[in-house]
Amino acid sequence: MKFNFTEVNIDENVLEQAHRIVTTKRQEDYGHPSLHFNKIAKVWSDLKGIEFTASDVAKFMIVIKLCREENKPKKDNRVDIAGYALTLDMVEQE
Repeated sequence: MKFNFTEVNIDENVLEQAHRIVTTKRQEDYGHPSLHFNKIAKVWSDLKGIEFTASDVAKFMIVIKLCREENKPKKDNRVDIAGYALTLDMVEQE
């Protein structure tokens, strides 16, 4: 989930913004997160020779964003973390 400044709404908190981004434009562009994350998991599995799941992809993306937040704190990272947590939940509920 790449942050796009046209998606900024200063009246929204991090969770509201992440929810809006994940459930509207991203959903339209990529479909349900499990579709895209399963593709990524397959590539990672093939590259590393160990099994990755769609849930693993969402969790690792959260870790990446946490590392970026540690390096340079900014709202973009926190929106992405919330967004990936939402996509993880969506994958787990499917």
